Amino acid sequence: MRRLPLAVAAGLLLLTACGTERVTSADGPQDAGSPSSARPSTAEDWKKLADEARAKHDRKFRDVAARCTDVAPSASAGPTGGATEPSNPEADRYRENHAFKQQAPLGPEQQCRGDAHADRITDALRETGGPGPSDEQHVRAVLEKLGYPAEVTEVYGSGQALGFSISVPGAPCVSGGVGPPLNVEAHGVYMEGGCKEPQGGH
Repeated sequence: MRRLPLAVAAGLLLLTACGTERVTSADGPQDAGSPSSARPSTAEDWKKLADEARAKHDRKFRDVAARCTDVAPSASAGPTGGATEPSNPEADRYRENHAFKQQAPLGPEQQCRGDAHADRITDALRETGGPGPSDEQHVRAVLEKLGYPAEVTEVYGSGQALGFSISVPGAPCVSGGVGPPLNVEAHGVYMEGGCKEPQGGH
């Protein structure tokens, strides 16, 4: 499909627009979560926005930045190529019906950052209650203590179905289920936008 690059761009805007960190500059306090100019319209604008988000991320999550310091940034990738396979109508229909669950691909640096966030969240949840079911308020409190405020975090479900999705500014989505088993992983934004797996189809 050729819609994926648009999803990547939309996801980048979502990830960089989330968060409300206040930054003091020579011009006074600024909202670090809001774009400093009009909506980007060129590749250069998108790159500048991504660089700004990465810098803000690294100031807030120094441990993640340090872990990925040797991983070079990479441009957003398009759909992965491969050998052309014979057309299969049933397979084509299945892919079409599940296209809404397709995720934007992650480059090496984004994967590293996402994995680092997933690891720190996993460790914290294990230390504060183990991998068993926990209540929503407990999960929110753990995530907020780690630096993920409520405005970038969605917690849903209950009991063993309790899960969460985080839109980390300057990094990929991080989603997980409390379980058991506890499972947290990084991933790109979904084609329809957002970090929570969409439901439905056609």
